[in-house]
Amino acid sequence: MRILLTNDDGIHAQGIHSLARELSSIAELYLAAPDRERSGTGHSITVFEPIKAVPTTVTGVKKAWIVGGTPVDCVKLALARLINGPIDLVVSGINHGPNLGTDVLYSGTVSAAAEGVIMGCPALAVSLNAYGGDADFTAAARFTRRMIQVIMKKGIEPTTLININVPALPENQINGIRITRLGVRNYDNLFEERRDPRGNTYYWMGGGVVEEDQEPESDVTAVQEAYISITPIHLDLTDYRLIETYKTDFARYLSGWRTIDDNS
Repeated sequence: MRILLTNDDGIHAQGIHSLARELSSIAELYLAAPDRERSGTGHSITVFEPIKAVPTTVTGVKKAWIVGGTPVDCVKLALARLINGPIDLVVSGINHGPNLGTDVLYSGTVSAAAEGVIMGCPALAVSLNAYGGDADFTAAARFTRRMIQVIMKKGIEPTTLININVPALPENQINGIRITRLGVRNYDNLFEERRDPRGNTYYWMGGGVVEEDQEPESDVTAVQEAYISITPIHLDLTDYRLIETYKTDFARYLSGWRTIDDNS
């Protein structure tokens, strides 16, 4: 099995090196990761400047590159140009911090995995629910290896994107796994106003997670209750529940849009 590793925490992040050590015994590994921290970049790509990819050496990895771009750039470039031959699986992470609920829309970790799916390669996004410099990625890396071994045995569809969040606990304190749905994840979005040495105003975004009621089957609930959450994600964002309603309502009210009457 040939696996592409990537992340949004950067080439030097502990999480991706933990993955490389753990997965090197079961797969041929390639690695393309950003040259620096790229958290929160979502699915952004670089289109107005060149992207550099500098070869490097990572223990347990056949070929590795430091990429001067976003996490999505890393996957696009690696699959389209840097790696000869097909890749069987993209694994993004292990992210230092959770990617739960609506966080997946901001996450460079999940977006990098999503790009793998867009390019025809199934993908996992793996995150550890931990902050601070003393995070232990051991349990998350071991679980990822086991997950991949199951995938190798059972097979996986090319359109598969699985988002995994692991509690920051020793293995013997993790209660098990849950197959979950995306929960709700909002922030208080505090913007601190500051001034630079020239007197120009700028803003620094901060704020923490707003605690909200969660559905019992959500990924947020699972991790809070010390379970590993496994959430299948589909990239088709269409709201199929509304299609038939819109066909009826919009066909009625918008059929004459060229001569629209705002009072009708």
